Formats: sequence, C-alpha cells, structure tokens
Amino acid sequence: MPMHTETRFPCTHNRVFDTGSATAERSTWIVTWITAATMVIEIVAGWWFNSMALLADGWHMSSHTLALGLAAVAYAAARRYAGDSRFAFGTWKIEVLSGFASAIFLLGIAAMMVAGSVERIISPQPIHYREAILVAVLGLLVNLVCALILDRARHHAEHEHAHEHHHGHHHAHEHGKHQDLNIKSAYIHVLTDALTSVLAIVALSGGWLYGWSWLDPVAGIVGAILVAIWAKGLLIETGKVLLDREMDHPIVHDIMDSIETGDTHINDLHVWRVGKNAYFCAIAAITHDATVTPAVIRARLTPHKEIVHSTIELCLCPQGRSNSATDSTCEVCGNMLAIPAPRKT
Repeated sequence: MPMHTETRFPCTHNRVFDTGSATAERSTWIVTWITAATMVIEIVAGWWFNSMALLADGWHMSSHTLALGLAAVAYAAARRYAGDSRFAFGTWKIEVLSGFASAIFLLGIAAMMVAGSVERIISPQPIHYREAILVAVLGLLVNLVCALILDRARHHAEHEHAHEHHHGHHHAHEHGKHQDLNIKSAYIHVLTDALTSVLAIVALSGGWLYGWSWLDPVAGIVGAILVAIWAKGLLIETGKVLLDREMDHPIVHDIMDSIETGDTHINDLHVWRVGKNAYFCAIAAITHDATVTPAVIRARLTPHKEIVHSTIELCLCPQGRSNSATDSTCEVCGNMLAIPAPRKT
C-alpha cells in the first residue's frame, strides 16, 4: 500500500510552544522575596528575644521560600532556554516539573506538621500564647498579601493565554483545563500557610482563653490533612502532564471526529501536551479514497488551533473491497468501508 508521511511544519520550525507569562514570573519573584524577608525577620527576632515560637515559624517559612524560589527559577529557566534546540518539545515542562516538586515539598511539610503535633500530644510543652498569636497573625497577613499578588497574576496569565490562543473563539472543553501549574503550586503554598495560620490563631485563642491546650496539636493535624489533600491534587495534575497521560483529553476525540470521515480511519494516534494549551499529535491513518492526502487531513485539523504540530502518516488501500454484498468491512485492511446507498428503481 502506498504511504505518505508529512509533518505540519519544516523540521526547523520554532520550538517555542508556550510563551510563558511575564506577569506570573514577576509576581512569583515578588512573593518569594516577601516570604524570604519575613522568614529572616522572624528568625532574627526569635534569636534576639529567645522565642521558640518565632524561630519555629521562621524555619517553617524557609520551606515555603525554597518552594516559591523554585517556581520563580523555573519561569526564568523556561524563558532562558526557550530557543534551545536540545529541548525537542520546548521548555514548558520545566514549569510543570517545578509544580511537581512543590507538591512533594507540600507533602513533606504535611508530614512534619503531623510529627510535630503528635510530639506535642505525647509531650505537652508550655505555650507562650500571646507571642504565638502575634506570630500567627503576622504570618497570616503576609500570606494573604502574597495570595492576592499570585491570584491577580493567575487571572492575568489566563486572560493573556485565552486572548493569545482563542482570538475570540470559545471552545467549551478548554475552559478551566489549561492552568499555569507552576503559579498554581506557588499559590497553593501561600494558601496552605495562610490556612495553618488561621488554624493556629483559633487553636491558640482557645488555649489562651479556655485552657484548651490540646487544640494546638489537633489544629496542626487537621491542617496537615488539608495540606496533603491539596498536594495530592497538584501531584496528580502535574504528573499527568509529565508522563504525557493526555489521551483522555477531549482534544483526542476532536481529532478523531475531524479525520474519521468517509473511508478514512485512524490506525494509531498519539497526543501530548507541550504548552498550557498546545499539543503535538502523531497520526497514522488509512484511507480508501485516493483524493485524501496528508494535506487534506491537515486541513481538517486547522480549526483546532491548540494543535501546534502534527505528523501524519497516510496509507492508501486502493484494492479494498467488502467481503460480500452485505459486509462493509475491507478484506485487505479490515476497516469499515463507506458503502453507497442502493439506487431506487
């Protein structure tokens, strides 16, 4: 059977499939420096005033500073190496890898929270409630400011992305499916820290006012569970992209519906993501229609702007015929044939 292989663009085409977001990168750096400054202030104040509460919260913030810094560096690295031909599918997954690492960091933080809370339950320690509440309030304020900065950056990046890819055309299945996973991971970090601060304020207030010292470790365990749940969701989202587990995405069915018409059938299809809303696809198809060429199939894919590159392998089965007058299966390739309706006499 004759076979045609064609790529959508020349082999020297541009490998920048995701332009990133300058707003997201700038906001992540701002949040990183705010968190780092707060961390240094708390550690220095804890050492100066001999406060374990301040020291503990300061070192706790160091893990978030590290994760936020990783997100910011990922943006910079993806932008710096965007034109590097060694990255066959672009550098967008550097950002996704950062989100995956941040999810692991969050799981580690959750584990440390549980360990510390269990230790406090087994061996209760005296708590300086007033000082601890002030620390928690400071942490909450800082994290709320950081969350606001990142939330605005997320919405701005999504708006930029929608304007860039849709050009006014809305695809229902794309809504909410293509988030910036790197800034989302940074956002979750500051949200989880804000949540732990709220739980700490409630628990410490209960202990200070009513003597319920057990509230502090219990709140720590509850916070750890919520952090772990968020981390698990982020781990799954980023893991799917890193492992190219995208074959259940609606775009796959759209590709099949666009190509499988008449006597043309897909034998093999691979789809993977190379940007927030950019996909590669490799298609192996067989047709009984001599007028169908790779260019025809490429034209059928044109409405799907998210497909930035495609490789098409097309086999022509000119000798295909049905096994009987009532059977529409090709005896050569085994695919269904488009049998014309009988004429009325």
